[in-house]
Amino acid sequence: MDGTERVNVKMGGFVRVVQKEDQHSGKLTEGVVKDILTKSKNHPHGIKVRLESGIVGRVKEIL
Repeated sequence: MDGTERVNVKMGGFVRVVQKEDQHSGKLTEGVVKDILTKSKNHPHGIKVRLESGIVGRVKEIL
């Protein structure tokens, strides 16, 4: 599913995100969505979320 559409990202969902410092390398981090931080319906670089681990990043893949 597409991580650029807010409607696709669910609290408690399992996702892969890219953190700000990993944008150049493209390294993805897996986790469970705790909070959805992006307020708009969509974002071209992915919806920003906070994972249960505390990591903040933009959703690249929804698992």
